[in-house]
Amino acid sequence: MKRLVFLWIAWLISYPIVAATVDTIWVDSPTMKRSFRCVVVVPDTDQKSRLPVTYLLHGYSGDYSNWIKKVPALARYADQFRMMIVCPDGQNNWYINSPVVDSIRWETYIAEELPAYIDSHYPTVADRKARAITGLSMGGHGGLYLGLKRSAVFGACGSMSGGVDLLPFPNKWQLNQLLGDPIAQVENWRQHSVLQLSDKPIDQTVAMIIDCGTEDFFFAVNEVFHQKLLEKNIAHDYIVRPGKHDWNYWRQALPYQLLFFNRFFYGATG
Repeated sequence: MKRLVFLWIAWLISYPIVAATVDTIWVDSPTMKRSFRCVVVVPDTDQKSRLPVTYLLHGYSGDYSNWIKKVPALARYADQFRMMIVCPDGQNNWYINSPVVDSIRWETYIAEELPAYIDSHYPTVADRKARAITGLSMGGHGGLYLGLKRSAVFGACGSMSGGVDLLPFPNKWQLNQLLGDPIAQVENWRQHSVLQLSDKPIDQTVAMIIDCGTEDFFFAVNEVFHQKLLEKNIAHDYIVRPGKHDWNYWRQALPYQLLFFNRFFYGATG
């Protein structure tokens, strides 16, 4: 019996106690004239402390609740890496302002309206140096697309299994409904792909981390993007390991992304 008690106490000491709070809120989008749900994870900190924020995006066919349902350790990560984690809804709209459907304004929502709400309702550090954005698959596209295009808002960005080039997938994921015909309106596709966006000057330097499994159907386009960044001498971390386009991979990838952002927020000793 004493041995069991000893083991129980040892487990309590070694196992981190999660004190972060997890809330689901509604955030208005004046541009889209609708409200959308969002998961907000707030770590347990001194009440006087102001926090950096990582915006964590879901993939196609997912929603705002995917990350907290699939990775319950998210609350522990918020405590461990001393950051708020915000998981917004993005529906299936690739986190862009559609050039063919005026009512689809997800870039504006994620890069302007949502951060404004979070900064006004939570104890955040309202500065690009304290904001990061990343996600999986479609959300990986969103993380890099918004990180590069909205570098005045986000100081760091990332991607896990991201669809970094849309042009090779003209008949997938209803992209033609967002971007128009892939031949007649190919410029729309170019302007809204991360690969082509990297050709344009970036307003401010962005810390960047990219991660993709070798068995992922997006692996080839991630390799091309990585090589392009090397050629352009754009600093980035690039992680490759065996893995598919699934939650087993993303569960492993997420802590590396959050550690990268923690070091961006707090410095190498953070």
